[in-house]
Amino acid sequence: MLRKSKNVIGLDLGSSVVKAVEITLEGPEPVISGFARVEVPPGGSIAEAVNAVFQEGTFRSRRVVTSVAGQSVVVRYLSMMKMSDAELRQAIRFETDKHLPFELDQVQMDCQSLERMAPAAAEGDAGGDEQEEMTVLLAACKSEAIEEQVQLVLSCGLTPVAIDVNLFALANAWELCGLPPEDEEEPTALALVDVGATRTSINVLCGGETCFSREVAIGGQDMTQAVARRLGVEPFEAEAIKRASESHEAEVNTAIAPVLEDLVSELSLSLDYVEHHSGVKVDEILLSGGGALAPGAAGYIEQATARRARAWNPLEGLRVDASRVDVEELEAWASTLVVAVGLATRARTQ
Repeated sequence: MLRKSKNVIGLDLGSSVVKAVEITLEGPEPVISGFARVEVPPGGSIAEAVNAVFQEGTFRSRRVVTSVAGQSVVVRYLSMMKMSDAELRQAIRFETDKHLPFELDQVQMDCQSLERMAPAAAEGDAGGDEQEEMTVLLAACKSEAIEEQVQLVLSCGLTPVAIDVNLFALANAWELCGLPPEDEEEPTALALVDVGATRTSINVLCGGETCFSREVAIGGQDMTQAVARRLGVEPFEAEAIKRASESHEAEVNTAIAPVLEDLVSELSLSLDYVEHHSGVKVDEILLSGGGALAPGAAGYIEQATARRARAWNPLEGLRVDASRVDVEELEAWASTLVVAVGLATRARTQ
């Protein structure tokens, strides 16, 4: 069915900040037509923050896409015999016992065959049957976590369109930017790393397609707490100092160094795993999220991983409706909006 409304709001329900980005399709062109962010105070309600976001933002729609993350979500990359999508949906149910820590009746799940062949097929004898195996992406989330989120959205007078996974929202935002394709003669991989308040999401793309993803329980709040301990201040003061650290740059760098060291250790393990199992070099890391804005973070990660690392802007190449959006504020927070933008890309399919 053709819809008159071609706009969707990506609603990022972060633990410390709720962010919303609306994308409207004007013909085939996606346009940022709404934006708002509200911080969740200590002990505050996410529902109250969501309501505040919609009071502040000039959104055209009430249709939202949210996402899940954390311990309720499991993502696996499986090697399976090559089969049709219909056959896969039947067969995947027999694989869940091996790969999911939940009972099947406790979860909602989905799967997708990936274009890249499974490692065993890629390394096999060229004279055998070509690509007998395929890589399958399996994603599952506990049903109660999904139901809680649906009820939250409905209680705020919003219409839930879909619930995605944070990890995949990163890749959707990257695709929306229309970045140039990689050199097929020498394929490389790209790591999208979003440092949120309580966790860091890692999604590695091979030829523009996800080949590895995981979450690490390290985030910006760990850096804030480290700064608070170092300077002997309250967490809210430490957060302000971390964001604008000109007068305390040396102390902030010293304080967050152990946190960055732990994060880089986990990131390096992930990237080494990808390179060993996929045979593709990960040569660049694109950083986003509030934690990635910490002073010296990008430089430290680049040096420690021996890979190019830089912050990226998910709004790159997108037109913004300046009559509805404060462009200056939007740009100021651009690096923290990757998940919200990725969720809002559903405007192209809904």
